Amino acid sequence: MTNHYYNNNLETKSCERSINFKLLSYDLTFYTDSGVFSKTTIDYGTRVLVKNCKIEPWYKFILDVGCGYGPIGISLAKEFETIHFDLIDVNLRALSLAKRNAVLNKLKNITIFESNIYEMIHTKYDCILSNPPIRAGKNVVHKIIEDSIKYLNPNGAIYIVIQKKQGAPSAMEKLKLIFGNCDVICRDKGYYILKSVNN
Repeated sequence: MTNHYYNNNLETKSCERSINFKLLSYDLTFYTDSGVFSKTTIDYGTRVLVKNCKIEPWYKFILDVGCGYGPIGISLAKEFETIHFDLIDVNLRALSLAKRNAVLNKLKNITIFESNIYEMIHTKYDCILSNPPIRAGKNVVHKIIEDSIKYLNPNGAIYIVIQKKQGAPSAMEKLKLIFGNCDVICRDKGYYILKSVNN
């Protein structure tokens, strides 16, 4: 298996660091390391997703699929303390970092655990968020989209961030096929924020 961030391989030599970044209203600190996605800064797609996803006042449970070291789920959990966030990933190093980052940023409304896409998910959510692992291939990205409807409550929404050149048009078509709807919430420097609702 190729040794990139979409696996649970811990063989990559550790080179831990911490980064500080303001997301939404808060200055946050994150531990990162080799073998995880966007280890030197918060990637632009994540920033665009966090800024543009609409967290409805009735949401109680949100799922972050492919959480990495946690910037999406952690920043939103900090901003929306009455909502519970589940963060999942297949990368064990990323999960370990995300757990530490949740403690570091003093969060209590968050649970972080290993799951290969939805393999360990046994509940439904009001919202699913994902900056999908493009390097893992189109099949994985489309699996995140295809199966999401099984884990969304009625009127729940999925938000996906994806670059146009990395498959946004095909992701849009897949979302329309599964949900019957797909809105482009935002376009920013080639990144598309796609939203579908489980009507």
